[in-house]
Amino acid sequence: MSGRKPGRNRNPLAQSVYERIKSDIFEFRLLPEARFSENEIARRARVSRTPVREALFRLQREGYLEVSAKSGWRVRPLDFDALDHLYDLRVILETAAIERLCAGEPKASLAALAKVWLVGPRRRLTDGAQVARLDEEFHGTLIAATGNPELDRIHREITERIRIVRRLDFTHPERIIYTYLEHAQILRAILARKAARAAALLKTHIGASKREVRKISLHRLHLAHLDARSGG
Repeated sequence: MSGRKPGRNRNPLAQSVYERIKSDIFEFRLLPEARFSENEIARRARVSRTPVREALFRLQREGYLEVSAKSGWRVRPLDFDALDHLYDLRVILETAAIERLCAGEPKASLAALAKVWLVGPRRRLTDGAQVARLDEEFHGTLIAATGNPELDRIHREITERIRIVRRLDFTHPERIIYTYLEHAQILRAILARKAARAAALLKTHIGASKREVRKISLHRLHLAHLDARSGG
């Protein structure tokens, strides 16, 4: 995997269109299965079709859009079965990472995580977007600390594919509280090199998140469809 940063050397107009459409998908302003044309996007963004096409094909490669010669572009429907499989794969990868970490000396490689998650209630963040980012970093750091670049690459790909629903887990304050508590438990178990306990805690943690994001996603979709029907 190259070290190129997202957006580096990209057409800035295409990058802007890409970010706007992706935000619309993530916030359900563009609903799953919604159809649209390149011309519609170009008119709204006030750009030519060239950067629009670049942005749309990038989103297609990332799995957010589909295109047909006859019917144009469509937002891919949420496939909860596929998302469940990705969450399950996360458990396998992160459990393997925990076993490797506990077999060594995990303290140094996880020191930064301890500063973020092993804190008292007054030092916890409450902003959902920030906690969502830190949550990704927590799980990504467990993988990266193994020193296996292929494990890291696969985990990053999974993280990107589930982000559309995963971030919803942090729209409810109680889920943020649970995330702090559960991450702290997992981290303490790893630092104590208790692999079995850490793996069990991780599996419960990811399973709870998987259930919550499905519930929240369905609720958000229901509200978005109601809003669309009412012309809001």
